Amino acid sequence: MLCTRLTNAHIITMDPDHPVAHDLGIWRGRIVGLDEAVTSLPAREVIDLQGATVLPGFIDSHVHLAWTGLKASTPSVAPCERVEDVLAVVDEAASRKASPGAWVDIAGYDQRSLGRHLTARELDRVSHGRKVFIMHDSGHACVVNSAVLDMLPADIPHQDGFLAESAMTAARRLRLPYAQTELADAIEHAARVCLSEGVTACAEAGIGGGLLGHSPVELGAYQLLRDQGRLPLRVQLMASGDTLRPLGAHADDGIPRALDLGVRTGFGDDWLSLGALKIYTDGGMMARTAALTSPYEGTSQTGQLQDDPDRLTGLIVDGHLAGWQLAVHAIGDRAADLALDALERAQRLRPRLEARHRIEHAGLIRPDQLPRMARLGISAVIQPNFLRYFGDDYATIMGEERANWMYRGRAFLDHGVTLVASSDRPVTDGAPLRAIQFMVERASTSGQIIGPDETVTVDEALRAYTVAGAYASHWNDTAGTLTPGKRADFVVLGDDPHRVDPSRIGDIEVVSTFVDGRNATDGWKA
Repeated sequence: MLCTRLTNAHIITMDPDHPVAHDLGIWRGRIVGLDEAVTSLPAREVIDLQGATVLPGFIDSHVHLAWTGLKASTPSVAPCERVEDVLAVVDEAASRKASPGAWVDIAGYDQRSLGRHLTARELDRVSHGRKVFIMHDSGHACVVNSAVLDMLPADIPHQDGFLAESAMTAARRLRLPYAQTELADAIEHAARVCLSEGVTACAEAGIGGGLLGHSPVELGAYQLLRDQGRLPLRVQLMASGDTLRPLGAHADDGIPRALDLGVRTGFGDDWLSLGALKIYTDGGMMARTAALTSPYEGTSQTGQLQDDPDRLTGLIVDGHLAGWQLAVHAIGDRAADLALDALERAQRLRPRLEARHRIEHAGLIRPDQLPRMARLGISAVIQPNFLRYFGDDYATIMGEERANWMYRGRAFLDHGVTLVASSDRPVTDGAPLRAIQFMVERASTSGQIIGPDETVTVDEALRAYTVAGAYASHWNDTAGTLTPGKRADFVVLGDDPHRVDPSRIGDIEVVSTFVDGRNATDGWKA
């Protein structure tokens, strides 16, 4: 007997051998058959979907759950557009802290809405003796007051309280760590928001260190949720590159650096596992720190790398030698050059064609870099909603020619590069359907068309959030399509993205999201 049978549905399986179905059978969290193979079988529960559309659950291949959840409960200065309004938010938040010297966390900072950065002196006027840390929305910078600056080593560079990249990390480490229970609550909240938007699995892009780690024992927060039955979707964790260290492995292993006990990509189960090793090479376009080969339009600035190029290359190579899949953050084309050179060197030293290395963001990829990515078998993990919401600004700072190279779609597919879509939540809106709409239209919220030659079809965009997402996380045997034997993870939609006008895709209702064959959104609202 089946556990559940879906009937009277419009099921888009994403499987070319059986692309559309009307019935789907589930037993113990797995799909056991489609259509005639299950229609006559008895089931404990029969769900008549009355023609609703069913798709494989969306896979968000680059997300920050802990940051998302913490940000939701943190005072925010968005969408303040005047310095005075920002300072008023800081004043109120600081005055609520009970003890002098306490940390005051503020979210939602973006200098573009203010026309300039805040200064430490301005924050000092409203700090009430507290330590103020205002996180930039990009995750690549912050602004702090003098109380924090006084705690930093003298060689940490800053611009009157504004710190970017490694300097931001130095300031943030003064604030860490968060408690596992606090992180667990934040992760659960963010995961349930993801579920409400049709996401059934995601890759947490960097824990334990780097720019966005929250604790050296951060994995424990996810295990706590798993043990308590509170992890509502499947999570693959990327360890930050700086968690690797020399361990004195046997010379025959050829492993110069590793995580403790030698654990690496693939360790875990269907609900919680280790994925790629996350390595940052540059910053971001929002903070103007993405590393470019030519300056940002109208400036002499070319962004910055996170570290000495040789050290970054060494970390990438060592991660490959230790058996990790690599997820290399590279937004600017100069950073992409470094990533491609390092990955090519790593594959020469120890060929691992099955590694499925990834470039996270691939925000600005020149035409000459496309065939290199294809040749090395590297996936491009892009964030379409970056251009949907920030595209007007990004197009301006890149200039006319380079604007067509941002967060590509068609060019990756035409060159044989696996195109993977994701959100980078909470940097911007995490809804997959709105990202899919952008991939098809390439239109920002203002209506500006950005990179018109990079449009893809609806089916190609859906594949980037399902089939390609599963491939990028080594889940293709168990997820990405609604095929017998795979997990019963799927989303029920109020309409078929293929059948509506592209401008309406982002507004399609997510009716419910099923994980392991069970409705994971029933009774929960964001």
